[in-house]
Amino acid sequence: MFVFTLILSLLSLTIFVLLRSRARRRGRLPPGNLGLPFIGETLQLISAYKTENPEPFIDDRVARYGSVFTTHLFGEPTVFSADPEANRLILQNEGRLFESSYPGSISNLLGRHSLLLMRGSLHKRMHSLTMSFANSAIIRDHLLLDIDRLVRLNMDAWTARVLLMEEAKKITFQLTVKQLMSFDPCEWTENLMKEYMLVIEGFFTIPLPIFSTTYRRAIQARGKVAEALSLVVRERRRETERGETSKNDMLAALLDEQGGGGGFSDEEIVDFMLALLVAGYETTSTIMTLAVKFLTETPLALAQLKDEHEEIRVKRGENEALQWEDYKSMSFTQCVVNETLRVANIISGVFRRAITDVTIKEGYTIPKGWKVFASLRGVHMDHHHFKDARIFNPWRWQNSSGATSTISTFNPFGGGPRRCPGAELARVELSVFLHRLVTQFSWEAAEQDKLVFFPTTRTQKRYPISIRRLKRGEAEGES
Repeated sequence: MFVFTLILSLLSLTIFVLLRSRARRRGRLPPGNLGLPFIGETLQLISAYKTENPEPFIDDRVARYGSVFTTHLFGEPTVFSADPEANRLILQNEGRLFESSYPGSISNLLGRHSLLLMRGSLHKRMHSLTMSFANSAIIRDHLLLDIDRLVRLNMDAWTARVLLMEEAKKITFQLTVKQLMSFDPCEWTENLMKEYMLVIEGFFTIPLPIFSTTYRRAIQARGKVAEALSLVVRERRRETERGETSKNDMLAALLDEQGGGGGFSDEEIVDFMLALLVAGYETTSTIMTLAVKFLTETPLALAQLKDEHEEIRVKRGENEALQWEDYKSMSFTQCVVNETLRVANIISGVFRRAITDVTIKEGYTIPKGWKVFASLRGVHMDHHHFKDARIFNPWRWQNSSGATSTISTFNPFGGGPRRCPGAELARVELSVFLHRLVTQFSWEAAEQDKLVFFPTTRTQKRYPISIRRLKRGEAEGES
């Protein structure tokens, strides 16, 4: 064991010295630590994010090296940025200084034709197509009714004890499947969601099936998901060729030769939809759960939110569908949404690769070919950028006085050409969910359940709550 440890240490030192000496020939590399050979500091990062408090991983390194530092993650030397100026440079220079590049565990599971991994003109085309199905006009005229209907459908089945994370996943998965393929909830969608949960578990693992049973299960589940989606794509393609389909969904657009889609193989469409399903349901469901958790722990915010939604309920009626003007009137709700996004940080950061030597703040150089991680969480949870950054305070957004500059410091959906195209849709889904929750139920946390950021089936916390369905006219004043 001593000899093995000594060899690892010497190899690590050799790699570190070689990388630093090569980088110095190009410019000054940010300070940091490359960790163990091959593994680097990956295990420390994953371990941190499998707790309710991943901040120490960033805090310790920022205190030691500064807001931009060198590390080694997922098999590659990486410059890690928790600096808003450096992050803005990284996000805004897609295709000029940086290109999208994610760890093998993510890219292998999503597929090479996913929106996350596309580049150049193809990415621009597909990003625009995705936005055309999630912009304000489409949400207002088409999606809002489906969102409200599916939220109510699921809540109608709630009993006295609810596993909130599981219920939120059901809602967001059903919404995303409906938007992409026009499927209503059924046995097929339930089975598909079970496989998806296994796929997502593999995102932040070492991408070697021999060493990681989690990654091996994820690869197997990915194959089942791809097969199920392929059957749908083939059938819809046949319907389109026969002129039989009249569905207005994302899959129809991808198959439409005249409408800007078309020309895509089945494999390309499957990869594209598989990734959109991940983006559409996993992140939003976690945000829903954390919003309820934070509100439960902040009674004054919950009371103010209830007042706002009770006014809408009284005006609209108990069983009437929400309208766009109702959503636009939810001013305090948007403060809650912003603060949940800031504190929860479901998109912790984005990976890029430098396509040329890049000089950043303090004269540091990111060498060509190196990975870069722009940490959005590192900025959102920094007291220098947000007063009392680690306290849930939705009132800070009423005049944005809680941030030094919201334009450069608050980026929950990324930024630049790759900003999440479903940002507004996620806000609407969360707002509708909160409206139906606070006007129909009172609740309390059933147990102190710690929520983690890279969950697995073994560590995932479901956040159970005990609920009571409100009688008509009882919503105001409940907690």
